Parts: sequence; structure tokens; C-alpha cells
Amino acid sequence: MPREKSAGAVIFRREGDKIYYLLLHYEAGHWDFPKGHIEGRETEEETVRREVLEETGIKDIDIKKGFKEFVKYFFRKTYNLPKQEKSRAPLVFKVVDFYLAETHISEVKISHEHIGFKWLTYEEALKQLNFKNAKNILRKANGFLMGLTSN
Repeated sequence: MPREKSAGAVIFRREGDKIYYLLLHYEAGHWDFPKGHIEGRETEEETVRREVLEETGIKDIDIKKGFKEFVKYFFRKTYNLPKQEKSRAPLVFKVVDFYLAETHISEVKISHEHIGFKWLTYEEALKQLNFKNAKNILRKANGFLMGLTSN
């Protein structure tokens, strides 16, 4: 079975005493965090910076040390396949490592891969996310961030 390795980030920004998380609306209909394939000899952090820039237009991110979580799942690789062949597309095992990154930029320029974005509070983002593994990543990221701010 083919395998893929990707990296992404839970992006947040502060407005006063509130924290907002960035979610992207993918063409397939779900909401998730920016992420993408590791290319060539890139490190995971280089992939995160490149993917965040490509998918959101945000260049200024501060990756927080001490947070790294992963999700794993299977998906059908249907890219560029005619509709009638999509159900026969090969299954791929994917692992995505997620980092936590802060930005001061609120303006987002989404890529062609997305149809929208939202900056949401933790509670709103938890409701907006579609997949259990993404919700778990957000819970862990928010818990980590609350631990940082309470020290």
C-alpha cells in the first residue's frame, strides 16, 4: 500500500485576550488546517512554512517549540481521475505531523485548493472541524497553548 508523509500547522493569532484559530475550507467540503506533502529533502518545519505560505499567503509564523502531534488515516488518491474511476482509486496510508504556529497576520489569501477560510475561537473551531482526528489535534494544541499562557 502506498504511503504519504505530510506536515501542517495549527495556526493561531491573538486579538487582545482572545485566541483565534485558522481553518481552511477544502474543495472536498471539509474544514481542516493547512498541510501538505514533504518535498525532496525538506524538513518538516520547512514544509510547514512553505505550505502555510502557499495555502494562506501568510509568511510570518512563529512555530512554537514543544508541540508536535500527528494524525494518520487512509484516503483514496483520486487526483485527476475521471469521476467513473474514482471509486477504484488506490488507498493510501497517510501520516501528517502537526505543529503549532502563531502569526500576527489576519489577512488570508487562500490557494486554488481551498474555497474559504475562517478565524475562529477554540469553541467555534471545534464545532467547525469535520474530522475527529483534527478535533483532537485542536484540543491538544489549545491545551498546550493554555499551559504556556498560564505560566
